[in-house]
Amino acid sequence: MALRSVAGQTAVVVGPAIGGLLFAWHPALVYAVAAGLFAVALVAVFSLRRAKLQVVTREETAGMESLVAGIRFVLRTRMLLGAISLDLFAVLLGGGIALLPVYAREILHTGPVGLGVLRTAPALGALVAALMLTRRPLRWPAGPTLMVAVSIFGLAHVVWGASNWLPLTLVGLAVAGFVDMYSVNIRATTVALVTPNELRGRVNAVEMVFISASNELGAFESGVVASLVGTVTCVVAGGIATVGLALSWTRLFPELAHMGRLEDLRPGSDPAVGT
Repeated sequence: MALRSVAGQTAVVVGPAIGGLLFAWHPALVYAVAAGLFAVALVAVFSLRRAKLQVVTREETAGMESLVAGIRFVLRTRMLLGAISLDLFAVLLGGGIALLPVYAREILHTGPVGLGVLRTAPALGALVAALMLTRRPLRWPAGPTLMVAVSIFGLAHVVWGASNWLPLTLVGLAVAGFVDMYSVNIRATTVALVTPNELRGRVNAVEMVFISASNELGAFESGVVASLVGTVTCVVAGGIATVGLALSWTRLFPELAHMGRLEDLRPGSDPAVGT
């Protein structure tokens, strides 16, 4: 999970920089290179050889029951539901990243170059965290660590949201990206380890729908709220709400709050499901 995050965050940091250089040379070159890289990726996927593995699973009849099995497993596995929903609401409330163009233009007065630096700061923080996780996997109890990470994520939004000094804003954004990578790693690993093999694809699909949608919905929510109460108030209030969310989750999902180390998780290890 950490290595996958390293690859993703490296692309987030390096991709826009390369795109900017290509655009300065010729705008059409950006899209030509992107299309070429997609073609390379497509060839790489089709060149993969299927491993001959004997997988024993229970027979299922394709239908609505099979389709919603992943949703039902998430709903009845409180540890898993708590991890996914906490990440979902944290991203919804912490969607102030979408307002960085406003900060660059009207608050920090840094222009396009400054905006590029602002957008890179969270990815750099996340990249550092991902590299640390590849070298030193999480050894602390995952549940409390997740709550602390989300709380710090909210506090970091309060800091950079209230700041009108570029260095402080960059530090706040980098810290937010750093702790967000820890929460993402905990959630993704929990999903992978707690879910039985025969349900893993469907549960991963449920997780991706929730998390992917929350990014766009969080950006939309931030834009609407900022238009009503102001940009700074929107980001700071979202950060405070995220901290409150993390604190309340300890009561709403005690199974998540008391979750132990990731290496001890097994399919069905949630107390609500039974081991």
